[in-house]
Amino acid sequence: MSADLSSMVVIPARLASTRLPRKMLLAETGKPLIQHTYESAKAARRPKEVIVATDHEEIAAAVRAFGGRIEMTDPDLPSGTDRVAEVARRLPAVDVVVNVQGDEPEAAAEAIDLMIELLAARPEAVMATVAAPLRRRESLHDPACVKVVCDARGRALYFSRSLIPFPREWDEQRLSGDPPVFLQHMGLYAYRRDFLLQLAQMPPSMLEQVERLEQLRVLEAGYAIHVGIVHRASVGIDTPDDYRSFVHRYQSGKAGG
Repeated sequence: MSADLSSMVVIPARLASTRLPRKMLLAETGKPLIQHTYESAKAARRPKEVIVATDHEEIAAAVRAFGGRIEMTDPDLPSGTDRVAEVARRLPAVDVVVNVQGDEPEAAAEAIDLMIELLAARPEAVMATVAAPLRRRESLHDPACVKVVCDARGRALYFSRSLIPFPREWDEQRLSGDPPVFLQHMGLYAYRRDFLLQLAQMPPSMLEQVERLEQLRVLEAGYAIHVGIVHRASVGIDTPDDYRSFVHRYQSGKAGG
């Protein structure tokens, strides 16, 4: 069945960013950040194409310069999901749309393929995402590290910036449990196209607004999100320190490769 699903990656990329201005165009590695994300997504086997959805001509020009495809979107859209949905409306032949944020230069191709495969294997599923085992105690109480808990079928029960599940009594061995007790959610999503268009029309939900996590809108509306488990979480670029760390990893990898 998976061979019958037509899929595409859409990378929402806006120029304005609060904590790291113009981060999509930062190029200390010799490539703009958006190019790293594009190339990571292109390494996935299942999507037919990768598109950058942007609101600004500077990003569009940078993408064209490295040979990528762009779609211009409304600059007043409130979120990356809305930007992806705007592009999805122009792609009626696509079954599955994968949302990879532009600031995820190390998003694993395997994670993208896994989400598409989850939707192919589960016709009833409308949305899939990925999570990785969380093994570092200092991340458990970090609100920037989003946690997820799942049911026995791999469907998300809840996402939170708080520690979930909360151990009534701490045991250090919980950090090394197999299967893992704690899961770190990664902000990658695959949607059936029709559901994505529906989601973009749904108003923000109460829990979504409390936690500032858009995926809670889906759970509150009664839909299931299937969660695939990958070995390692990718690191999004939100701050200057994040970017410096990425540049160091990239340059170290080139030196070692």
